[in-house]
Parts: sequence; C-alpha cells; structure tokens
Amino acid sequence: MAYIDLPEFEDMSPEIQEKARPILEKTGSLGDIFKLLALDEKVYFATDAMVQTYLLEQTYLSYEIKEAIALLVSKENSCKMCVDVHKNIAKMLGLSEEKIQEILSGIDNMNISDKDKALLDFSMRASKKDNYKMMQEDIDALKSMGWEDKEILEAVAIVGYFNYINTLSNVFGLGA
Repeated sequence: MAYIDLPEFEDMSPEIQEKARPILEKTGSLGDIFKLLALDEKVYFATDAMVQTYLLEQTYLSYEIKEAIALLVSKENSCKMCVDVHKNIAKMLGLSEEKIQEILSGIDNMNISDKDKALLDFSMRASKKDNYKMMQEDIDALKSMGWEDKEILEAVAIVGYFNYINTLSNVFGLGA
C-alpha cells in the first residue's frame, strides 16, 4: 500500500488518460508507479520520455543488456516492485525465466561475454553513491573492450533512470 493517495484512472488528466487507456485495456489495471507519476503531468511525461527512449525503443544497447541493468540496479536498490515489473518486461522482450534468474544471481554468475560483464560491472559502480570516484581509466577500459561512447552514455543514462524510479518507488512505499 502506497504511503500517499494515488489517483485512479478517472482522476488523471485527459492527456495522461490517453496514454494510460491502452495499458488499462490490455492489462486491466495500472501499476502504482504509473499512478504515482500521474500526480504531476510534468513528472509523468518526463519519465515517460525516458522509458520510451531508453527502454522500449531499439537503441545502441541490446534489450538483454538494458533489462540486465534494470534488474541489477533495482535489486541493488532493494526495489522489489521494480524487480518484479522488469522480470515481466524481460519475459515480454524474449528473455527466458532461466536467463532472468541468471541475471538476478549476479554478474559473476552470468553466462555472457567479458565485454558485457565489464559494462554491467561499470553500470553497477555508476549506480552507487561514490560514482564520483570513477575516472578516465574506467571509461578507457570499456572502450578498449569495444564499447563506444554512445553505448557507455546510454548505459549510464539507464542506471540514472533506475536510481530515479527505484527512489520514487521505495520512498512512496510502492509494492510494499
């Protein structure tokens, strides 16, 4: 139960209702994070733009890497709701239950290339409060493995998004 009152569909602005209607019709309900964001149109549309751009559209990073970042950061941030949501999204994007469990067991237990492990390790370091300690050498190490600047930027942007959305979920008691 959320710590604040969340709006129901009929209480949302017409612009947000327009975005929510297909989700509501397809799934029969709106998640608490959607309702929380609907409290403020500016917050809702800014967040929706990040989701559309980084998570749903085909980008520089594969869906598997993006969902691995989502799951790993959300797990690290103890955001159970986000982990559960992204398990389902990962399945919709074609990841098997076994692959999802492999991701949740930690980077060292994942059957992926050293290149991918390096990006995920970097992403987890970037998610921490002491990310200001990262240096040029950290970026150079990724580039030496074949990662391009735009891919590294995208990974860090996704990390930032999940730190943001996990914070909203945790602070307001969503999924608790």
